Amino acid sequence: MTGQVRLEMLGPIGRVTLSHPGKLDAMSRAMWSQLRDAFLRIQEERALRCVVIRGGNGGFCAGGDIAEYPSFRFHPDSLRRFHEEEVWGGLGAMLACDVPIVAEIGGACMGAGVEIASCCDIRIAGEAARFGAPIARLGFPMAPRELQLVAAAAGEATLREMLLEAAVLDAAEMKARGFLQRVVPDDRLAPECEATAGRIAQLAPQAARMNKRMLRTLAGQPAGAELPAGLAQRAYDYATSAEHREGIAAFLDKRRPLFP
Repeated sequence: MTGQVRLEMLGPIGRVTLSHPGKLDAMSRAMWSQLRDAFLRIQEERALRCVVIRGGNGGFCAGGDIAEYPSFRFHPDSLRRFHEEEVWGGLGAMLACDVPIVAEIGGACMGAGVEIASCCDIRIAGEAARFGAPIARLGFPMAPRELQLVAAAAGEATLREMLLEAAVLDAAEMKARGFLQRVVPDDRLAPECEATAGRIAQLAPQAARMNKRMLRTLAGQPAGAELPAGLAQRAYDYATSAEHREGIAAFLDKRRPLFP
C-alpha cells in the first residue's frame, strides 16, 4: 500500500483526503502525483467554491514515507527530480489553485504536512495537533522552494526552530505565532472545518478566486508600490459581472445574495 490522495466533490465543496494507513498519512511518491492531479482538477471545476484537505486516519500528515527514501535520495539527480518535480508538482498545484483551501489539521503535521498546510488559505487545528520538520534527525535539509514556502507561512524564526532544533510545537503555540487561524477541541475539528467551508461556499466565488490571484500577484511587493503592467485595468474588469450586480442588489434589497 503506497497511500492514496482521494478527491470527493460534494456540491460546491470539495474534500481532499491524504490516506496512508499505518504510516500516519505520510506522503509517498505516488501521493505527490495524486495531490497534483487533484488540485489541477479542482482548479478546472467551476462549481467548486471551497476545498477541505485532511488526513484520512486521525491525523493530518506525518511527513514523507521514509521507507521509500533509499531508492532515490542518495543521488543528486534523482533527489532533485523528487523535490523539484514530484513534491513541487503537488505543492505548486495547490498554490496555483484559485479555489479557497481549508486545512483540517489533527494529530501529526510534520515535514511534508507542514508544507501542505502552508499552501492552504485557512488553517484550523485540533488541540492535540503537533507541528514540526525534524529532518535534521534524518541528516538532510529542507529543499529550497519548500523552505521558502514554509518560511513565508509559518515565519522564518519558527522554521529555524523546527529545522535547527528539531522543535515540535503544539497547536496553541502555532496559533500564537500566526500559522493557524483557529484551534478547537479535537472532537469539534471536522464540524468546524465543514462549517467554515460552508460559509465560504455561500459567498461570492469569483471574488474569492480573484482575491487569491491578486494575493499571488502582489506577494512580496511593498504596500503602495506601482502595480505590474496592466493590473490596474484588469483588477476592475469584474464591474459588469452578474456576481457583482447580485451582491450589491441583495444588500440594497436587504436579502441574502444568490451568487451564480
